[in-house]
Amino acid sequence: MAKIPSKRVVSFNVPQTEHEVVRVQVDDVEHFYDQLHQHPEIQIMWIESGEGTLIAGDYVGRFQSGEIYVIGGGQPHVFRCDQEYYSGTLKARSTSLYFNEKYFGKELWSSNELNTVREFAEASRRGLQFPADIATPMVECVRRIVNAEGLQRLIAFFTLLHLLTSTSGLKKLALLPGKLPGNEEGRMNTILEFTFRESHRKIYLEEVAQRANLSVEAFCRYFKVHTRKTYISFLNEVRISHACQLLIHRDLSVEQVCYQSGFSNVSNFNRMFKKITGKTPLGFRRQVY
Repeated sequence: MAKIPSKRVVSFNVPQTEHEVVRVQVDDVEHFYDQLHQHPEIQIMWIESGEGTLIAGDYVGRFQSGEIYVIGGGQPHVFRCDQEYYSGTLKARSTSLYFNEKYFGKELWSSNELNTVREFAEASRRGLQFPADIATPMVECVRRIVNAEGLQRLIAFFTLLHLLTSTSGLKKLALLPGKLPGNEEGRMNTILEFTFRESHRKIYLEEVAQRANLSVEAFCRYFKVHTRKTYISFLNEVRISHACQLLIHRDLSVEQVCYQSGFSNVSNFNRMFKKITGKTPLGFRRQVY
């Protein structure tokens, strides 16, 4: 059984060595950190190996090896690996680069030369995805940053920023930038915890509202205000993300995937899958293989 995320959105500062412009962190683990969390730094994350469901603000979708993500400062997020990564047989690996205005220093950050970087930092508040097919040059920069020191690391980092700010084909994730108020952190994480754990079955609004200590009407308003979508829409996105992972296994039929993902009939599953992914389940499977 996968470890259940904490009931709070964990806020923390990334440890920073004095006077460094960029902080490098390599994670070689069974699964990525699975608590919804936020930090003031911008995070550039290369997924070297691992796949699962990403929540970033009001966005829910799949992540996989080879992709690069940029998570804006203060954006609640979690890269939750698939169930298989909790069995000890698979490993996840990523490299993250952290920076913000404080790391750069006021004078450098406000310089004319960094106009595009500041615009990029603002755009990252919604979360950004660079698909694997366009991320290769950026991955090479990340590798150089990890292996370099001093001025060479700084040169490689600025080269990466130039690539990130000038490459077309990126995907903006959340509809709007968002940050949960501190007094709502625990309630939202309780909702996410329950949804991930129970999405394989029919969920009644009364159940999840009870866990949020709200009436059904108040819960529906609350969830829409904080995520800009209905709870049912969010639940369907979580289920479709799980279905995408199941469709990779060719020994499962579309009907089996439908029911294992929590849908009660195949026609509704097919309609929802195409609405969210733009493809039919069989079209998605053909694309994978």
